[in-house]
Amino acid sequence: MSRIAVIPGDGIGPEVITQAVKVLQALGGVELHHLPWGADHYLATSETVPAGGHDLLRSFDAILIGALGDPRVPDNRHARDILLGTRFELDLYVNYRPVRLLDARLCPLKDRTPADVDFVVLRENTEGLYVGVGGRFKAGTSDEIAVQEEINTYKGVHRIVRHAFEVARTRTRRAVCMADKSNAMQEGHALWQRVFREVSAEYPDVSARHLYIDALAMMLVQDPRQFDVIVTNNLFGDIITDIGGALQGGLGMAASANLHPGKTSMFEPVHGSAPPLAGRDEANPIGAILSVALMLDTLGRRDDAGRINRAVESAVLDGAMTRDVGGKLGTIAAGDAILQRLT
Repeated sequence: MSRIAVIPGDGIGPEVITQAVKVLQALGGVELHHLPWGADHYLATSETVPAGGHDLLRSFDAILIGALGDPRVPDNRHARDILLGTRFELDLYVNYRPVRLLDARLCPLKDRTPADVDFVVLRENTEGLYVGVGGRFKAGTSDEIAVQEEINTYKGVHRIVRHAFEVARTRTRRAVCMADKSNAMQEGHALWQRVFREVSAEYPDVSARHLYIDALAMMLVQDPRQFDVIVTNNLFGDIITDIGGALQGGLGMAASANLHPGKTSMFEPVHGSAPPLAGRDEANPIGAILSVALMLDTLGRRDDAGRINRAVESAVLDGAMTRDVGGKLGTIAAGDAILQRLT
């Protein structure tokens, strides 16, 4: 029995997480613990994460979390503390985002098939520009100065690059592409170059390729078929996975995992909280449901993860989807359509 923490989130978060939980409960073998952290909790208590909250999360086998963000909290303090704070505090250094097209009708590129869009992005998740090192001087004046530092360490770069090669070994094509901007950011990204050369030499069975991030972004929309495993830093990974989400039909289709292999990890749909859609039964639950599949696979339940993936694919091919991807169903009905196809 796996103990799972569930943080529904804000906006459409609770709606899609409810559908993901329905699928999870249908498969059984889990003990769910719902945590109220989010905008409502913050506005009522002034508390983002309660004292000892991250230690509490470490006691679970996995965390399922919905999107965070609410216009009532303009600085999104609660979202930063809950989501980024958990990534940092639990050292979830792998952001794993599979990009897989289930139906050619969903791809914005013409004449593309599912065989053309099937890759994964591994984003370094605990360093880079998101660590919050920096500050503002003379804020609100015409002399304002804002500084944000990018942090890259040998340990951080080495472990995400090595993980990329290990993931590539589990895939048919066995190819890794590392993306940086070392032609302009010569100091910090020279470290990525050095580590990539070192690690790739240990994996002669895996093809290794380097691209500058701007070239990679262009090539993703020109010919996504050429990519298998992409590894990059925190900011660049955040951006190109949105491109990947669009290639597979939109962010509502995209799942992700925040991993520390062998330890408590966190799973979330890629899309935002979309406050204008909240309560309208319009949000796409597929990203949340596929995040549950990633969670079960990580927990060693590969057969159940496969059942979810097949059910989602069947629903998509039958057109049993929400309106954002060309279907006619609401959130609840789309979740039920997937649930009915679990075999």
